Amino acid sequence: MVGRIADGLGRLRDALAIEDTPEGLRIVVTRRIDAPPERVWELLVDTRRWPDWGPSVLDVETRSPRIEAGASGRVRTFFGRWLPFTVTRVSEWSWAWRIGPVQATGHRVVPQGDVCRAGFEVPLFAFPYVLVCWWALARIEVLATASSADNRPGRSDATDRSTDQADGPKGR
Repeated sequence: MVGRIADGLGRLRDALAIEDTPEGLRIVVTRRIDAPPERVWELLVDTRRWPDWGPSVLDVETRSPRIEAGASGRVRTFFGRWLPFTVTRVSEWSWAWRIGPVQATGHRVVPQGDVCRAGFEVPLFAFPYVLVCWWALARIEVLATASSADNRPGRSDATDRSTDQADGPKGR
């Protein structure tokens, strides 16, 4: 068990960087996902899917299920509290949002042929949230590589399988 934890922490360390993003200096956590970038991107921009992969998001209310710059709504967090959000930026393979008055995480997909690298851009003040984002990336990987039948909005069977292995498949 200790070896598995150390292994997971080593992979997390290798997946971290500090980068200058459109929202400023951020901690960026990424994960290689062996799925088409379009499939991963759809998981990130379809608000109906956020509770499937986002450990801190239990529910989403918005006018459109697909994000766009300026879109707003609210999310119910794992604390049970509803918080307003506004999408502040959408570009070809990335987007960012504000939760209440706080510029929150950025989301990105970097295509690498038939696979991709997905990631989150975390504000420096929120550095502990990197662990939640790492877990979310593992859940996104499970969803993106699941069969079509398991990959529908609100279907959490695929992510339930990932909860005991939040550090994902070995060797990545």
